[in-house]
Amino acid sequence: MSESILARSAGEAPPAATTRVTRRRVLAGAAGLIGFSAAATGGYAAAIEPQTLVVTRYALNPLRWPADRKLSVAVIADLHAGGPDMTLPRIRRVVDTANALKSDVIVLLGDYTATYRFANDPVPCAAWAEELARLAAPFGQWAILGNHDWWHDIAGVRRALTAARIPLLENDAVLLGAEGRRFWFAGLGDQLAHRLGHGRFRGIDDLRGTLAQVGTDDPVVLLAHEPDIFPRVPPRVALTLCGHTHGGQIRLPLIWPAFVPSKYGASYAYGHVIEDGRHLIVSGGLGTSVIPARLGVPPEIVHVVLGA
Repeated sequence: MSESILARSAGEAPPAATTRVTRRRVLAGAAGLIGFSAAATGGYAAAIEPQTLVVTRYALNPLRWPADRKLSVAVIADLHAGGPDMTLPRIRRVVDTANALKSDVIVLLGDYTATYRFANDPVPCAAWAEELARLAAPFGQWAILGNHDWWHDIAGVRRALTAARIPLLENDAVLLGAEGRRFWFAGLGDQLAHRLGHGRFRGIDDLRGTLAQVGTDDPVVLLAHEPDIFPRVPPRVALTLCGHTHGGQIRLPLIWPAFVPSKYGASYAYGHVIEDGRHLIVSGGLGTSVIPARLGVPPEIVHVVLGA
């Protein structure tokens, strides 16, 4: 004991202290790590992932699509034009990327403007429409409407699409292509068009009436904003294309299915789904809704090749 005291008084460094590892220390360290990870993840979700842009490609041979009738489709869904993440330069990049795919036809699946409280850099309808007017494909550009279009500025969105010379399909079917290689595009009215309160909605969708306009045996592609229609889609339709869900937008394990805006949960949240030989593709979309953040589902343009 005395030798130890004398050594310290002579200026020697004290022996290293032994840290006692306790449950409280472990939990405190874990909490700090989780807090740091959460902050870093939140920063990525808010500032980085929403600014990315990917092209997601699918090559399909649906049962009701002729194998020799190749068709490429570029899908733009849920633009939600407005800052902070879907500014006019970003929309310009989306259009340029879509055009570079050189698809046979381009479809727009609704929800064109950002309507949530965080949209701090509004993009007027006329501005995003001017950019969308630059889209070009041999069989044209075709649009449907989404629930946010109906809820916030349906007249403005209609005028904007008309000004951009993009035809709107609303419970309508159109026959496209050359003789012997024709196909139908059927555009469904929105399923959540009118809010009735207490989580209830009245749609204007008329699936039966829309498909009744299909007057030949040529294959059919159905455009619908919300994928919840899919269980009712008959085998006559080769492919259904949808948006609306944003792929969940914030895909946290075990949690995100509860936030997918669908009564079917995660069943039709994202990607390619096959049920009873019927095909569905749900785009993760481009913009954001409710909050300006994305995690695990980057903004995407979908590129589909049928008869691949």
